[in-house]
Amino acid sequence: MNEQAAVLALTEATQDEWYKTAALIVEAGGATALLEGRTGTLDEDQRDAAERLASRVTPDILERAEALIRNVQAQGIRLITVLDEDYPLNLHQIYNRPPFLFIRGQLRSSDSRSVAVVGTRQPSEAGLEHARTFAGRLASEKITVFSGLAMGIDTAAHEAALDAGGRTVAVLGHGIRARLYPPANAPLASRIAHHGALVSQFWPDAPPTRSSFPMRNVVMSGMALGTVVIEATSTSGARNQARRALEHGKRVFLLESLASIFHEESDKVIKRYPTPSITCDDAHASLHQDNHQRVWALTTIVAGQQASWCRT
Repeated sequence: MNEQAAVLALTEATQDEWYKTAALIVEAGGATALLEGRTGTLDEDQRDAAERLASRVTPDILERAEALIRNVQAQGIRLITVLDEDYPLNLHQIYNRPPFLFIRGQLRSSDSRSVAVVGTRQPSEAGLEHARTFAGRLASEKITVFSGLAMGIDTAAHEAALDAGGRTVAVLGHGIRARLYPPANAPLASRIAHHGALVSQFWPDAPPTRSSFPMRNVVMSGMALGTVVIEATSTSGARNQARRALEHGKRVFLLESLASIFHEESDKVIKRYPTPSITCDDAHASLHQDNHQRVWALTTIVAGQQASWCRT
């Protein structure tokens, strides 16, 4: 039995959050082990959950999973499951990791040295300039820039990373084969696929929904070492991204101008992780070191459970 097909089949049969299935698969030592009832490594509650899940996987579900794998491979789309060696390292370390990813382009092991740059779809000119500056300087230091391919800040971050000759990864809020959202970014998506990757945690043809974008933020936060929030409204998805990053134990940078907008969020989440304020130049300066030191410095800056204000 194919492990990847078994992962997809178990996910299709899942009636709870998918990340719980991913955890069961890993704890059981494999998807086929779970399907075949080889669950000796699980505790009693996990075994009960695994047995209920496996009982819902029919031969038809397995056949659909195998056919889907053949189909996407023929279209140049790559599947990575939580069991595969090239499943992203940073993502593997969060509790709510997805059971699989579909990818156009190429993920590299070096993409673990990465920062998410996010913000509003309706930015100011100053916000766009900050996004370009952050993403361009990170990319020039061989740090992969993650963002969500939305209009506004995300678009500026992706474009700046590419223009700097660096790598960027777009985490989609819909299936990898679904009609691209937003449609206007189709040319940008093509550039990203050639110089980085498009990533989706959803079924290939799944359309965007109100809930899919917050779910996308989980993966974007998980794949990056930290998140820079450039500009955000009170209802922006960037607020969700900052909250997810902190829950994952990642470092979050907020421009000081966001202090009033994030006041409520700061009281609930960010003030649990207080650190002294730093400037954006301080963050960038720490990257201007030799390769070994740069990786260490970036990890030191963005991997802790902390949020910092960046003055501009």
